[in-house]
Amino acid sequence: MANRTDPLAKSIRGTNPQNLVEKILRSKIYQNNYWKEQCFGLTAETLVDKAMELDHVGGTYGGGRKPTPFMCLVMKMLQIQPEKDIVVEFIKNEDYKYVRILGAFYLRLTGSDPDIYLYLEPLYNDYRKLRLKKSDGQFLLSHVDEFIDELLTKDYSCDIALPRIKKRWNLETIGALELRRSALEDDFEEEEEKEEDEMDVDAGEKEKDYYRPRSPLRERERDRRRDSHSHSHRYRERDYDTERGRGRDRDRDFRDRDYYERDRDYEIERERERDRDSHCWDRGRDGYYRIREEKDYGRERERDRRDRDRGRRHSPSRSRSRSRDRKEHREEEQRRKRHGRGISASPPRRHGGDEEDGSGTTRSRDESKKKREKKEKIKDDGTNHPDPEIAAANKLRASLGLKPLK
Repeated sequence: MANRTDPLAKSIRGTNPQNLVEKILRSKIYQNNYWKEQCFGLTAETLVDKAMELDHVGGTYGGGRKPTPFMCLVMKMLQIQPEKDIVVEFIKNEDYKYVRILGAFYLRLTGSDPDIYLYLEPLYNDYRKLRLKKSDGQFLLSHVDEFIDELLTKDYSCDIALPRIKKRWNLETIGALELRRSALEDDFEEEEEKEEDEMDVDAGEKEKDYYRPRSPLRERERDRRRDSHSHSHRYRERDYDTERGRGRDRDRDFRDRDYYERDRDYEIERERERDRDSHCWDRGRDGYYRIREEKDYGRERERDRRDRDRGRRHSPSRSRSRSRDRKEHREEEQRRKRHGRGISASPPRRHGGDEEDGSGTTRSRDESKKKREKKEKIKDDGTNHPDPEIAAANKLRASLGLKPLK
């Protein structure tokens, strides 16, 4: 029963006035000791005494997010819904600043858009200090005008989402509000009136001087000064014309010089770009030929390596046997030639000389066999190896009595 809204209260913005506070914050306010002890049974008249005891403003603070007494009193005003005249008196109270802030906050939640601007904007001229309790429990120094500006421009204040209001210029265009009048406007009007009065006094003195009779000596002196001034002014204009003509010629010369210099710089830059392009082309061509020569050199090296591998794959025994067969074939041909010449040159022999002939042939065969064995022995030494280094090494090993290298 203690947390219910007054049955005579009207709905605000289509809902229960207490629903303008979020449910979580509302439940925390209902569970707070200040709400249970100090706000129970308050009316619109007794609420003023509790508002006068306030010493700070704020929403919730601490780890448990406890509500401040300011929020408890705002919740109580939403519950009992005081009349508009009482709220306006709260706002107009100049003795207690926290009472004024309490009324302004309640009007921001429940009032119409024109009433909010009408009653809160004059509070911009209140520069008194306020103690604002932050969420960590620390106090922050603020001012009344800053708090009012937060209510009119921000969407959240004291952990409560404020209802949206229209912009002032929209209300001015539809005629719901008059143009805002600054508090300093009266001072400005007084200053303008003083300036106008001073200007009127100066104009009256000038008129008196104008209608005052002038002496002939002063008139004559004024005419003389006017003539000298016009004469000097004529010469000054002539000098100005001559200087102006010289300046034009000088400017024309400068423009021509700039044009020629710019043209020359353009030609130099074109030459540089042409040289750079040709250098790049030559460098690219040289690089192409160099790459081509490297490829040809690589092919030749690959061909030599293949030939060398092909030569290694041939067994040394086969090469030695082939060379041996070649040499034997060559010696056989030489022997046949010598034998043929000996037969043709020698006279025909008799029958009795057959034995001698047979013995001569056997002797020559034995000699050729010995020569062949001797040659084979020499060949077996490995001195006729196709590789000259191995042949030289075998020759040295043969002199030392070692086996030849294969």
